[in-house]
Amino acid sequence: MTTHPSTLATVWPVFVQALFLSLGLIVAIGAQNAFVLRQGLRREHVGSVVVFCAVADAVLIAAGVLGMSQALANSPGIARVLALAGAAFLAVYGGRALRRARRPQPLLVTGGNVSLTRGAALAQAAAFTLLNPHVYLDTVLLVGSIGAQQPAALRGWFVAGASTASLLWFGLLGFGARWMAPWFARPRAWQVLDALIGVTMWVLAALLLRHALAGS
Repeated sequence: MTTHPSTLATVWPVFVQALFLSLGLIVAIGAQNAFVLRQGLRREHVGSVVVFCAVADAVLIAAGVLGMSQALANSPGIARVLALAGAAFLAVYGGRALRRARRPQPLLVTGGNVSLTRGAALAQAAAFTLLNPHVYLDTVLLVGSIGAQQPAALRGWFVAGASTASLLWFGLLGFGARWMAPWFARPRAWQVLDALIGVTMWVLAALLLRHALAGS
C-alpha cells in the first residue's frame, strides 16, 4: 500500500482514528487478553498466539468494512443512522471505561502449570476470539460501519490502522508479558488506562457525530 507524500495529510488522520478506535475496544480486562498474557508469561507458542489473534481481528475488520461498504452503497441513508448509533455506542463505552477507572481491577492470569501444545494453544485462542459475541459487534459492525463511511481510497488505510492496533496490543501482551505483568497486576495502572480509553472514546464519538450531522 503506497501513497504520494501529498496525500499523507489525508491518510494519516484516517489511520490514526482507526488505530485509536481499535485500541480503545480491545484494551480491556477480558479472557482473551488474560490468555495471551498467560502464554507470554509461560513463553509458550507466543508468536503463534499473537499472530492468530491479530490476523483474526484483521480479517473480521476487513470483512466488516467491505461488507458494510456494500450495504451502505445500496442504502446511503443507513450511513447516517449507523454513524449516530456508533457515536452513541462509543459514548456509552467511554462512560463505562470511566466508571471502571473509579473501581479499578487488576488483570488476573490463571491457568496453573499445565503446558499446552501449539494446537491446543491456538484452539483456545480461537475460542476466546471467535466465540465472544462482542468481537463481532466491535470489529464487524462498529469498526466496519465506521470504516465503510471513509472514501473508497482510504478504506484500506482504515483497515490497516485498526489491524495495527491489534498487532501492537497482542504483541505487547505476549512478548512483553514478563515486563508488563507487574504493571497489569496494579489496579492503579488500569485506572489510568481506562480513563484514557474513556476520553478517547468520547472524542471519537464527537467526531463521528459531527460526521453524521455534516452529512444531513
